[in-house]
Amino acid sequence: METRRRSVVKAIVWNAMGLATMTLVGLIATGSAAVGGALALVNTAIGLTLYVIYERIWAGISWGRNG
Repeated sequence: METRRRSVVKAIVWNAMGLATMTLVGLIATGSAAVGGALALVNTAIGLTLYVIYERIWAGISWGRNG
C-alpha cells in the first residue's frame, strides 16, 4: 500500500515535468511566455488535483495486486 505522502510527491514530480512541457508548448502555440505560462499553471493545478485523487482511489483497490 502506498502512503499518502508518496502519492503526493509522485504527483508533484510528474506535474513539474508537465508544467515545463506545457509552458514550452504554450509558448510555441501562442508566441507569449506569459500566456503559455498561465495555461501551463492552470493545466498543472487541475492535473495535480485529479492525479492525487486518482492515485488515492487506486491505492484502495486490491484488484490486480499479488499477495
